[in-house]
Amino acid sequence: MATAWRVTTGTVVALAALAVAGCSASTERPSDDAERQAAAGPVKLIGDGSTAYTGRQPHQPAPKKLKSGQPPPQFVVFSWDGAGEDSQRLFSHFREVGREYDAKMTYFLSGVYLLPERERERYKPPRHAPGSSDIGFNNEKGIKDTLEQIRAAWLEGNEIGTHFNGHFCGPDGVGTWTTEEWKSEIRQAERFVKSWKTATGFEDAQPLPFDYGQELVGGRAPCLQGQKNLIPAAKAMGFRYDASSAGGRQVWPSKIDGIWDFPLQQIPMPGRGFETLAMDYNFLANQSGTVKGDPAKHALWGQQMRDGMVQAFERAYTGNRAPLFIGNHFESWNGGTYMRAVEDTIKTVCPREGVRCVTFKQLADWLDAQDPKVLDRLRTLDVGERPAQGWDALLDGRPAEPSPAPSPPVRAGDAANGDAGNGDAGNAGAGNAGAANEDAGNGGAGNGDAGNGGAGNAGTASGDAADGDGGNSRGPGNSEDAGGSGNSRGSGDSGDGGAAGADEPGRGEPGRDVPGGRDVPGRDVRAAAPVRPAAG
Repeated sequence: MATAWRVTTGTVVALAALAVAGCSASTERPSDDAERQAAAGPVKLIGDGSTAYTGRQPHQPAPKKLKSGQPPPQFVVFSWDGAGEDSQRLFSHFREVGREYDAKMTYFLSGVYLLPERERERYKPPRHAPGSSDIGFNNEKGIKDTLEQIRAAWLEGNEIGTHFNGHFCGPDGVGTWTTEEWKSEIRQAERFVKSWKTATGFEDAQPLPFDYGQELVGGRAPCLQGQKNLIPAAKAMGFRYDASSAGGRQVWPSKIDGIWDFPLQQIPMPGRGFETLAMDYNFLANQSGTVKGDPAKHALWGQQMRDGMVQAFERAYTGNRAPLFIGNHFESWNGGTYMRAVEDTIKTVCPREGVRCVTFKQLADWLDAQDPKVLDRLRTLDVGERPAQGWDALLDGRPAEPSPAPSPPVRAGDAANGDAGNGDAGNAGAGNAGAANEDAGNGGAGNGDAGNGGAGNAGTASGDAADGDGGNSRGPGNSEDAGGSGNSRGSGDSGDGGAAGADEPGRGEPGRDVPGGRDVPGRDVRAAAPVRPAAG
């Protein structure tokens, strides 16, 4: 490998092509004003020139404090674990969808996607040998394609967060790491983004147009594990939020030790008696249990996921207006049905009045701009609960109006003539009962729903499956991962019923959360069982 080009941080002439280096088609280009932004002023190269400070990120909304009595916007965050570009070109496709429907998204990058296989020993994961990774590494084409997408996504106003690096679950995995080990993992994730020129030898490539040390403010842990020790590490490293917890409800978020907690939420699984996490893999685990299920049911499964996401949106939009968090992977599982479901959801909800499809970082900006007392009042609303006295009364802190005095007893004769309130009392109670029923679905089902619509393996991994980050380099796995077929680990002892083998086994195709092109899910899911929701 040629010696990498190194420069100290300094100012050089603006690079007009910075935004579009390597683009091969017009659909790959960021918007014209994003390009002008990148070329408007001097570029300050950082380190070896892999990244550069080019000014504030374009297309960022100015957070505004809610006015008196003003209902909050309906925020929706679409996020992608292990974001990378491969032959499926899903990263570039969803960038295009986001531009069309004004949807900004969070792309959680796995740091090893910018590390070539030959340089694998630059990664020193906690509790594992140097050069280890459960999702493999990348090849030169995969790195170049992923860099192109990261560059353009940032210029369009999207967020580049982190999915950390080697994606280790189970024994000695992220759930066992100490705070100091998490700090090491974060530093390495940042370093791989800031030193890809040194690792690859791409001396003439344009830098990423941002200082990742400043831009990186949050992430999602593999397997949704390890948050307890991750939070203090994230706080020490300057993070503002964490999206690693599972089983959250659709209520207004709060902080853990000063860090915003944005969990994967439980949402309806239409036609079933339980809820599952708002992630593609979790629907798959409760439907087919394999990435290559019955083709005759692909459309049905995609529609079920789409309807679940839209139902979750509607109960927030017409209720408590709590932000909705949806997580996914760039995968073509079950014929790509989940990608179509996500795309249709974006098209359905993002154009609605009062809706903002934003990044986690943008949501954190808005929350931090609000009066803490207002946020406390918003947190009093349960899932789908609209303020009983209206938004004005709730957010202005006015006490609720007293209940009307009970009506006098009705005489039998009056009742016979229909003067007893026409059954309104019964109707009034029905709404509350229905709301309670809506919330009760979580985890209460587990019973015999497995036979519905082909989701026969509803007990997959009995609640402990891993996370669905598109498993390269993993075998069918144990109960922690519904199975990534792979090229760095062999078959495990899973009873997950069908995490099938490799599709496009070529090394270095990071898509589907793994360089290597494996299309088997693994990791990011805790439970496929209907008794409790899976983790993303």
